[in-house]
Amino acid sequence: MQGEESLFGKLNRLYPKLSKGQKRLADFVMKHYDKAAFMTAAELGREAEVSESTTVRFASLLGYSGFPEFHETLEELVRNRLNSIQRMEVAYGQIPQSGILHSVLSSDIEKIKLTMEHMDPEEFQKAVDIILNARTVYVLGIRSCAPLAEFLSFYLHEILKDVRLVSTNSPTETFEQMIRIEREDVLIGISFPRYSMRTLKAVEFAHNRGAKVITLTDSMHAPINQSSSCKLIARSDMASIVDSLTAPLSVINALVVALTMRKKDEVIRTMKLMEEIWNEYQVYSSEDEIAAAFDVKAMEEDSEEKEKGKR
Repeated sequence: MQGEESLFGKLNRLYPKLSKGQKRLADFVMKHYDKAAFMTAAELGREAEVSESTTVRFASLLGYSGFPEFHETLEELVRNRLNSIQRMEVAYGQIPQSGILHSVLSSDIEKIKLTMEHMDPEEFQKAVDIILNARTVYVLGIRSCAPLAEFLSFYLHEILKDVRLVSTNSPTETFEQMIRIEREDVLIGISFPRYSMRTLKAVEFAHNRGAKVITLTDSMHAPINQSSSCKLIARSDMASIVDSLTAPLSVINALVVALTMRKKDEVIRTMKLMEEIWNEYQVYSSEDEIAAAFDVKAMEEDSEEKEKGKR
């Protein structure tokens, strides 16, 4: 892997010239890069018994613009290497039981902030244009990404005429559902670590058929981006047995809102029709029905209390 050779090559080349503290940092990174990838500059400094400022300067010495870029390189190293058990060991080894809620929510907030800072507005707008101009929109996400694909396709159905959620029960079924994809169509492929080979192959298939491909993933270096026409990058948190996909979901929300505003009048007409259908077929409970249900429950409880009183 090129990222690994680049980082470790720099560490080995510069090691003789490093100070004692910097050598401790280099030793820790080379031996425990899987843990270092989930540490802040301050935490990494504490492990090497140096200051946070020394850690930041260490990243600059290696040729990075700052600690964030150095940290991204470490993340790239472990992105595909940690299995679920290793993820859990890394995450839960750092977080005390009492701090899990705060730590996980804070991490999700940070991932959304990072996504917002690094999202390319032009690339986002390009994705909106591609979807609006497509004849058919295919949406694909496998395993932990499947709920994201289902959520996106659910709302796209209310905006566009021809949206198809690609089922992933078997590899052959995936291609069978995409067999008619052509140049006028678009595939939205969603993939986050650990990357699915089936998603990668489906994206390659769509690309080879001449269709546009929009990818939603966590890195410009993600495998599916090799066949992508438009790349949407959203940060995810892989330091757990549970994949945190809060930031990708926020990007999907933004995509749906942007598409809705571009087709505002048509969406309003569709929603009015849907409201009529929902009311006619009692899809949702009305306020009167909910109030009546509570009244019945209250009457039943009152009757039970009276019966107890008689006894």
